[in-house]
Amino acid sequence: MNEADQHTTETLEERPTRGNRLYPRVTSFRSRRGSLTDPQQQCWDRRWPELGKEVGDEPLDVDAWFGRSAPLVLEIGSGTGTAAVAMAQAEPEVNLIAVEVYKPGIAQTLQNIERSCNTDAPIRNLRILRGDAVEVLEKMLTTASLTGVRVFFPDPWPKARHHKRRLLQAPTFALIADRLKPGGVLHVATDHADYAEAIAEVGDAEPRLARFTGTSPISLERPVTKFEDKAHQVGSAINEFVWGKIGA
Repeated sequence: MNEADQHTTETLEERPTRGNRLYPRVTSFRSRRGSLTDPQQQCWDRRWPELGKEVGDEPLDVDAWFGRSAPLVLEIGSGTGTAAVAMAQAEPEVNLIAVEVYKPGIAQTLQNIERSCNTDAPIRNLRILRGDAVEVLEKMLTTASLTGVRVFFPDPWPKARHHKRRLLQAPTFALIADRLKPGGVLHVATDHADYAEAIAEVGDAEPRLARFTGTSPISLERPVTKFEDKAHQVGSAINEFVWGKIGA
């Protein structure tokens, strides 16, 4: 999950997610409640029916949802949508789905999309799924359906006993590799040194992925979020990884 709101917690219950065929898995996100302000709720009521869906068991009809066929990018853990909104504006030719669990963060994303409607660059290519990103990959997307996957600043779960909650582990890399088209890219960024080492080791071990070289099918330029800016201020190095799906 992206940005500062990912690093607060309400509960640390360790329950496996329902029906997950990958492995007995506890969620990689922290469960949080959050109420919406009146303007956020009003925007939600206007925009969510068109732009959002709850994560479910049925495969997505992506072309119907966007009203067109275009390269599809998935951002996992979009937080308040800073990166998703900026990158959607920068890549109008791409269909972007952002996955997030925190409702106020999604509401901020919807507000930013709505504000763009009064500019010269209205955002028409961003949709949002609320729920578990692994369930999205498993149940809602098909093999070789994605041109790109973005995971910016996932929760590092720094305590050793919580490492099993980390999103980017071998089974998730394997699932992402399956869902990427040949030549598609996985773009990851983290400010946590220990997690970066683990990500690099596991990502490099996935046989269908290789460190990316060449011209990317999607932009690798991302905005600096408030969360990343705080990391810079305390001297945390930003580790960035890009893998490509072998077989292009």
